[in-house]
Formats: sequence, structure tokens, C-alpha cells
Amino acid sequence: MKVAVFGAGTMGSGIAQVFAAKGHTALMYASSVASAQKHKDKLAASLQKRVEKGKMTQEAVDALLANVLVEEKSACADADLIIECVKEDMATKKELLNELDGLCKPETILASNTSSISMTSLAAATSRPEKVVGMHFFSPVPVMSLVEIVYGLRTSKETIDIVDELGKSMGKRTILAKDKPGFIVNRMLLPMLNEAVQVLDEDIGTVEDVDEGMMRGCNHPMGPLALADMIGLDILLEVMETFYLDLGDTKYRPAHLLRKMVSAGYLGRKSGAGFYVYDEGKKIGVNPVLVKA
Repeated sequence: MKVAVFGAGTMGSGIAQVFAAKGHTALMYASSVASAQKHKDKLAASLQKRVEKGKMTQEAVDALLANVLVEEKSACADADLIIECVKEDMATKKELLNELDGLCKPETILASNTSSISMTSLAAATSRPEKVVGMHFFSPVPVMSLVEIVYGLRTSKETIDIVDELGKSMGKRTILAKDKPGFIVNRMLLPMLNEAVQVLDEDIGTVEDVDEGMMRGCNHPMGPLALADMIGLDILLEVMETFYLDLGDTKYRPAHLLRKMVSAGYLGRKSGAGFYVYDEGKKIGVNPVLVKA
């Protein structure tokens, strides 16, 4: 199968990696060919570290990278599946899907990795709504075993069945979700992360106490604030704003501190600081601006 992944950041690179590892051709796109190549080079460096640690063979890495192609956008014309992983913004995703609809062959399935935006609305930007579906992967994609298959009002059963079987063939566990804000996982998870930010903002506990509370009291593998940093505070804010707009309930209103953190440029691991400070992706301490004197 020929797969084209639009958006070569952490999620896009991870999705391309898992497809390529299973022998599929994975085209990887970013804002430019040069940008996509940088992401491929970053992926290659990451995989090389696995070789050095004895977790992968050099042959496996070479075979995987040979399946990851960086080409012009027009090369997606004969792709069997296109997955978009661009920013969590309705207008941006609609514009891209509309463009891809005109580029690719009629039978191509257009999938979105959106974590909150309506598939029915995205499908309306194309001439093939029956072939538009959500394939929501979780980060880090090569490690996390779940793919959430989201169907819109006009998504055909054939399309659902194809991506469901494809997900399983990638070694993933698939679950099927209706087109409702946040779908299954994020409808439960992200309001919890937002509430953790609110608890911090109300000085009920420190950054470390909030995270330790959920890790030690609820056996979560990672605290909610550290998880928010990993997801990206800007993404958390965008999704909570979508929830608040679509559902109209104040319980989904983004925490004020979350807005301030994003405004200040504290986006989490990707920016080097969020609720914690990071050095080359490794957590080294609590963000000083959140520590009481």
C-alpha cells in the first residue's frame, strides 16, 4: 500500500515510521521538501540510536528508511491512503483536504489524525465524504498500541472496514468512535488535564504534588501536567476551546493558567519548557515561573 502522510512533525513522522516498518511505502510531507527531509533525517538519527542500544538491527533500519520517501506533493496522486497530521485547526485541515481531494485518485481514502475536530465537517470539504475517516493515533506512535477509528455521518462502512483492518495489520488495537467532540479517549482525558491545570492555578497543590497525586493515588504512569507537556499545551488549549465551543458547558472552559502558559510560549517539551523545563527532551525540573517564592 502507498500511504502519504501530510505533516511530518512528531505524529506524522511516527505514523510514517510504523507504516514503513510494515513494508508500506510512506510518503512524508511538510511545509517544503527540505523541511520534510529534515524530519526524515531526525527519524534516521533516532532509529540509529536504537541500533546502538541493540534494539534494532541496521538492516531493519535501512529497510524502514528506504520505504520513507520525501517527494513533491504531486507524488501523492496515486496514494491509496492519505493521512493528514497538520495543526489542530478546522480551516487548515479543510483547506488541505480540499486540495488533496483534487490531487489524488477517486478511490483514495482521506484520513485525519485529528483528536477533536468533527469528521463530518472535514468531509464536507471534499467531493468524497464517504471516503473520509478519522485515524487517531497516539503519541509516541511506534509505542502506543491504540488507533481510534472515527466515522462521520457520511463515512461508508467499506471505508471504516478498510482502515480498521489496516490498523490491526499494523499491530494496533482499534476502537470505533462516533463523530462527537473528543471522540472516546480525549473526551475523557483532556478535561482531566485541563482540571489539573486549574488545580495548580488555584494553588491547591504544586506542579509536583499534582502529578504525584495522580501517579501515586490513581496509578497513572505519568502525571497530568507532565502529560500535558508531552502533548503540547497549545494543542491542549486548542482542543479545550473546541470542546467549549461545540458543547457549550463551562466544565470544558480552558483553564486561565493554560491560556497564560501558551501566550508566554511555554508549550511543553517541544518548546523546552511547559510545566516542567526540558533539556533535549529530558525533564530536568519544574518551570521556575511556577515555583512560589
